[in-house]
Amino acid sequence: MNRIDLNGQHAVVTGGAQGLGFAMAKRFVASGATVSLWDIDEAQLHAARDELGNATSTQIVDVADWDSVKTARDRTEETGGEISILVNSAGIAGAAAPLDSYEIAMWKTVIDINVNGTFHVNRAVVPGMKERNYGRIVNIASVAGKEGNPNAAAYSASKAAVIGMTKSLGKELAGYDIAVNCISPATAQTRILEQLTPEHIEYMRSRIPRGRLLEVDEAAAMVAWLVSKENSFTTAATFDLSGGRTTY
Repeated sequence: MNRIDLNGQHAVVTGGAQGLGFAMAKRFVASGATVSLWDIDEAQLHAARDELGNATSTQIVDVADWDSVKTARDRTEETGGEISILVNSAGIAGAAAPLDSYEIAMWKTVIDINVNGTFHVNRAVVPGMKERNYGRIVNIASVAGKEGNPNAAAYSASKAAVIGMTKSLGKELAGYDIAVNCISPATAQTRILEQLTPEHIEYMRSRIPRGRLLEVDEAAAMVAWLVSKENSFTTAATFDLSGGRTTY
């Protein structure tokens, strides 16, 4: 494993108790950063902190709730110091169903967590980064946001919104030493697959030319560079982790 220098950095990782977020937090700790895990699952947070050790702290956060996010930001900076790195990994897949029969409540939940949640966390953290003229932000999108997956209109739409939000914010902050990028992974081997049918998972795997799902450590390796000081120029960009699936 190449060691990216994140010494002296303080990272917030939403959805950091498991899956992609946890893999990224683990990589950050190994690279010298302190990490605050934000997640709604208290039991998973405790388990994640036990594994990652004293370089981590935790906050129970509902990213869909603005007041919860603000409180978490304040507590995080009080105990862990200024936030210099942000990874927005909290998200849900939602149900697999055709758009014309998709449950309206489920649609709203997916949008609220994946889109509004990403907006809330960026809105909370960006002012401090602007004040200090430094920050690195990575929002987690999906190849579904570029290509659209059948029977996953809510998820696909939410991740397309994350890509658009990232490009907009990156341009807004281009005059600062703040980089805002996103990654668009193909299907990864995480617990989010528990929300999907085996048929839906197999459809997504079949679309990947490498013939397998993304490993979480592969995503963490890319993101570790994106949040480093070495990434001093690239911003408002989308980085694919599609195993050859994405064509644009």
